[in-house]
Amino acid sequence: EVQLVESGGGLVQAGGSLRLSCAASGFTFGEFTVGWFRQAPGKEREGVSCISTQDGNSYYGDSGKGRFTISADNAKNMVYLEMHSLKPDDTAVYYCAAGAPEVPLWRQCFFSQYYMHYWGKGTLVTVSA
Repeated sequence: EVQLVESGGGLVQAGGSLRLSCAASGFTFGEFTVGWFRQAPGKEREGVSCISTQDGNSYYGDSGKGRFTISADNAKNMVYLEMHSLKPDDTAVYYCAAGAPEVPLWRQCFFSQYYMHYWGKGTLVTVSA
């Protein structure tokens, strides 16, 4: 059974940092794309960042560029999202998701509803002003 378990969310002041973790199990970790996505209240889900566990290539959506860094530890089946200079607009539930690399990385991340087949339950990040 595939499982993705997020952790590391919480309440942080604007300008602060958080590191989210995603623990993956139930699939061959080094053969999948794993990504972070977020959904704020009343908004559509958006892709923050994805990483290929095969070659380490990464993609950042508009919400993840510049302040966020994705990384993977294949030995531990873990994917991390380092978030810095957080803003109130970053408040959202952050989800970890995984999928087989059927299409280019950016496409898999951007069109996650079609290409990311396994999802965690999410972790809430709240950024106060």
